[in-house]
Amino acid sequence: MSRNKKDYRRNVGVVIFNAQGQVWLGKRYSEDGPYCWQFPQGGMDKGEKPKAAAKRELFEETGLKADRMDYLGRIKGWLYYDFPPELLAQKRKRFNNIGQRQKWFAFRYHGDGADVDLTAHGEQEFSDWRWADLNTIADTIVPFKREVYERLIVEFAPFAKPIQ
Repeated sequence: MSRNKKDYRRNVGVVIFNAQGQVWLGKRYSEDGPYCWQFPQGGMDKGEKPKAAAKRELFEETGLKADRMDYLGRIKGWLYYDFPPELLAQKRKRFNNIGQRQKWFAFRYHGDGADVDLTAHGEQEFSDWRWADLNTIADTIVPFKREVYERLIVEFAPFAKPIQ
């Protein structure tokens, strides 16, 4: 499908792997139900490079600092998703986009979770968090983002192994 990149908000996403090869999932603030979990993600500021934006979003949403983690890799190119109609009307008030185009990054976290701070930035994105196996996450993601997450499962599978 051909997409006009100007119709999509520039965004980054971060997948955090622990030493056991599991991934960090956050429960979106004030949401319940089967599709309320996701990885940290957020918009890029004007002039901001994708990797710098990923590190900033990682800290803002989790309190974790990328410089205390191992950088594992990224997805080449952009991954796209469209907002569903009910969300599009809401988003149009703030952004003039039909969806998001994302650069995704992977980091290895070596801590025990004690330094996770979901209020690090003030504007809280997540109300809770947990570790999960990468291959089980697709069913926890809102359906309009699922294709992106299915690609992440494939692309980042080599990082989902325990480290020795």
